[in-house]
Amino acid sequence: MFGKYKPLWGKPSKLDSAYDAVIIGGGLHGLATAYFLARDHGLTNVAVIEKRFIGFGGSGRNTAIVRANQRTQENLPLYQEALALWPILTKELDYNLMFFNCGNLNLCHSEAAMSAARLQIASAQFNGIESHLLDSKQCKEMVPALNISEDITYPIFGAMYHPPGGIVRHDAVVWGLAKGAAKHGVHIHQQTAVTGINVENGKVVSVETDRGRINTPRVLNAAGGYSAAISYEMLGIKLPISVLNIQAMVTQPLKPILNHVVSSGAYHAYANQTLKGEIATGAHMDPWPNYTTLSTAHYIKHQAQALSEMLPCLRGVRFMRHWSGLADMTPDMAPIMDGNDHIDGYYMDCGWGYFGFKSSAAAGKYMAQFMASGNCPPLLKPFSLRRYEQHRLMGEIATPVSYGPWN
Repeated sequence: MFGKYKPLWGKPSKLDSAYDAVIIGGGLHGLATAYFLARDHGLTNVAVIEKRFIGFGGSGRNTAIVRANQRTQENLPLYQEALALWPILTKELDYNLMFFNCGNLNLCHSEAAMSAARLQIASAQFNGIESHLLDSKQCKEMVPALNISEDITYPIFGAMYHPPGGIVRHDAVVWGLAKGAAKHGVHIHQQTAVTGINVENGKVVSVETDRGRINTPRVLNAAGGYSAAISYEMLGIKLPISVLNIQAMVTQPLKPILNHVVSSGAYHAYANQTLKGEIATGAHMDPWPNYTTLSTAHYIKHQAQALSEMLPCLRGVRFMRHWSGLADMTPDMAPIMDGNDHIDGYYMDCGWGYFGFKSSAAAGKYMAQFMASGNCPPLLKPFSLRRYEQHRLMGEIATPVSYGPWN
């Protein structure tokens, strides 16, 4: 099936008939969990099953931004640890993940947004995370290309500045984790589809694939945009997840003009400059559920108009590539990291929306602990599926979503 193809992490492994754990999904969360299962818990007989190729889904379809400036007390420690892990993993994996903590500048376009930013900054500082409130002139000093005039659709009042945030090369993280996991004995099976999960007497016993059955007592569903369908179709478990399309693009390479990640909730746009000089830009998700990864002219127009107002020096710059992916969004924009009360050995790491890349290192670390011990780590307990049944939704959205004139 693979011919002469030899992946970075070594020769493709034979699909064994039994594993101590099977992970569905070869994205960052699945690979990180496999890596930490092997590294920290001695569970090396692990299979990562990927229908296409590793990094195919959201792991390879994002703008590579990482940060720890969420709002809630449940989210902040998780993202803080994930942010701290990037330089550690770079050394551990002996692989350059291209982590650059250039800082994140989240623009505010009203007094209400500034008040919300103050609350968010206070929450961050309470948890020991560096974050500052800037006025418009300070924003201009940090990003000279920024338009702080009052004759634009959404004038800039100030910003929340988060110095530890930045960017990480997403492909490098995929390859680095795959290399690290395989080095510890994990089997990575690409072009292999999971077709069923078998349960006997309330326990997971095996997984069906298009290459045969795998006996296993543990299964992790980390399939991103496809996780809800897998959970329902294979086990009858309904998850409160909507699958939405999210698009991004890059411009032609430019000389350095953007030293920080810049984002705006009002304009629904964010941008950073890559090592190649491209401006990588994205926006909010399409507002209707779908499973397509098609890109749209409407989105290109929106990004062009938004960036032309925020960063007028980009007017006339050409977009070179455009892509889209699936975001598995929950009602409270927070993930589901849980086991199942009725099926022993079934674990879920899904519902990340567009936050999954930022959190992958820490999520994998603690999901591995959960799967190895059977006990949910305290850091993951707030992300239980039962929070929806108990009406304990997280208030992660700091301000109401305000759509610009191009949405």
